[in-house]
Amino acid sequence: MGQPTYHHMNVEGLKVLAHPMRVRLLGLLRTHGPATASGLAQRLGESSGTTSWHLRQLAEAGFIEEDTERGNRRERWWRAAQDYTELRERSLPEDDPEVRDALVAYMSHIIEGYRDRAIGFVRSRHTWDEPWRHTSSMSDWLLPMGADEARRFFAEIEAVVERYRRPAAEGDQAFAVQFQAFPIEAEQ
Repeated sequence: MGQPTYHHMNVEGLKVLAHPMRVRLLGLLRTHGPATASGLAQRLGESSGTTSWHLRQLAEAGFIEEDTERGNRRERWWRAAQDYTELRERSLPEDDPEVRDALVAYMSHIIEGYRDRAIGFVRSRHTWDEPWRHTSSMSDWLLPMGADEARRFFAEIEAVVERYRRPAAEGDQAFAVQFQAFPIEAEQ
């Protein structure tokens, strides 16, 4: 496993990922590897025409690419072009309502995906063998922090995640690690 690759999202990419189907398709290709439009359509309960159209939109924006090592004339395989998407909000024009709307849509779709993944685990945890059944954690904390302190906190969390990033070994299980932190209004 080499260094992870990132798609540094710009305004055009943000607008492409402001659609829930595209967020889901990109997530599936990154999580489960290369697939065809038909295979993805079956997995999502959509038509292959719909998934094909959205896959082309993702490809035009550089999120995915054709996997030329697979398939034939009749089936086209797609794979993620990078391991991760990085969005730096400060690089976006803050005064553009269209960009703001796309950012809200994109971030909402990401959170919906996190929610769906967590609910899927909770509903199926009884089917997991020991010791996996009891290796989950869902916690939340309210921490008072200044803006600089919050940025340092995020950097430390990312550093912990990076310490655990490695190729899978025999007996390993993939873990979905989700982290959300945001300011909230203090209760009076």
